[in-house]
Amino acid sequence: MGRDAFLAALAADAGLWPDFDAICGFGGRLQGTPGCDAAFDFVAGRMGALGPVGEAPTRYHGWSLDRIRVTTPDGAEIPALPLLGSVSTPEGGIELDVLDLGRGTPDDIAAAGEAVRGKAVLLAHEYAFAAGTIHRRVKLGAAAAAGAAAVVMVHPAGPVSGGANLCPVPGFGLGADGARRLRAAGRARFLIQGREAVATARNLILALRGRGPGHVVLSAHLDGHPPGESAIDNGSGVAGVLALARAAKPLLEKAGRGLMVCVFGAEEWSLSGSRAWLAALPPAEIAAMAANVNLDSIVGSPNLTALTSGYPGLAAEVARSGAEVALRDLLSVSSDHANFAARGVPAMRAIAGFEEPESRVSQILTGADTRALTSEDELRAATVKVGAILWHLLALEEKAVARMRENAADAQAAVGALSPLPA
Repeated sequence: MGRDAFLAALAADAGLWPDFDAICGFGGRLQGTPGCDAAFDFVAGRMGALGPVGEAPTRYHGWSLDRIRVTTPDGAEIPALPLLGSVSTPEGGIELDVLDLGRGTPDDIAAAGEAVRGKAVLLAHEYAFAAGTIHRRVKLGAAAAAGAAAVVMVHPAGPVSGGANLCPVPGFGLGADGARRLRAAGRARFLIQGREAVATARNLILALRGRGPGHVVLSAHLDGHPPGESAIDNGSGVAGVLALARAAKPLLEKAGRGLMVCVFGAEEWSLSGSRAWLAALPPAEIAAMAANVNLDSIVGSPNLTALTSGYPGLAAEVARSGAEVALRDLLSVSSDHANFAARGVPAMRAIAGFEEPESRVSQILTGADTRALTSEDELRAATVKVGAILWHLLALEEKAVARMRENAADAQAAVGALSPLPA
């Protein structure tokens, strides 16, 4: 009976789309900008209507852009975005020949040999959520190691953002048209100036008590990237979390355990906000976490997938929940759930468009990621699907909770490859 009431409340929640609309209205929400700060104030207010909200600030390696410019020899400017955390060029920029390496795999880079050295190399931005994808950090590292003087990620939809991932040469994001113009020119001047500083990100924590001990952690990240509205990634997840918390609060006595609601910052900076928060918690508090349900990019396709991080017991419970989701028991170091998994907490990411490179999810990190890419019906359907999983975990018997931790893959090494936190 409690499950039916919970899902019915979700289906009827009047705040879901207005919350999403308001969050998107703050723009890209790059961590450290006024838009991001205002969005956190808004979400803190929405969470505060349910109970006392704790602020858990954490430090991360921040970076801010001063100038970026890419120009061809005839003076034409090519629209470009920075790879966040990029090293700077000299003040006047650097003039470089351009080398197009197509997909830009490590094998492509190796095959180009000495031709890479001293060049600005074009590398394809790949759809992140598919088997066989080569992550940006791998391409950047291989190009820099081969002697590239600058790296340029190319996205079909337009200039693309993303992290520089400690790449030791300047990093830029272009669209397909800009890359075409660079190839035609054969040479360009690349300028990027930025500033590094240790900064502070906000994390919002709301604890809602249940009938019994322990809790499920429900999470999403609020920060985003400069272009667009960061709507799919991850206004959708935050709006879903708020609706789930509203529907759950009056029913937790029926469900069993409590619910901890977390809205994290600095996720786009090597998952730093949740990683630092978890690192500061006493072991007993982590042991009280029955599971983590993390919402990140839950719209952009009608198809939702649960990535269960190498916890076969969690995968089995998701399957038993009756949720209309696909299931992949793999570890994806792509959102805050990975930090929970590395701490021994059964953790999953709910994501739309997995293995669908033609889906609207492909537009994240670009200016196209706006609320126009989705609809209220799609967002509501995704939230209700996650709700079926969440309710099942809230009501799960303690023996079943313990079994979810058995035979889990070791996620610590994968998360350990992320950029280090400030000392």
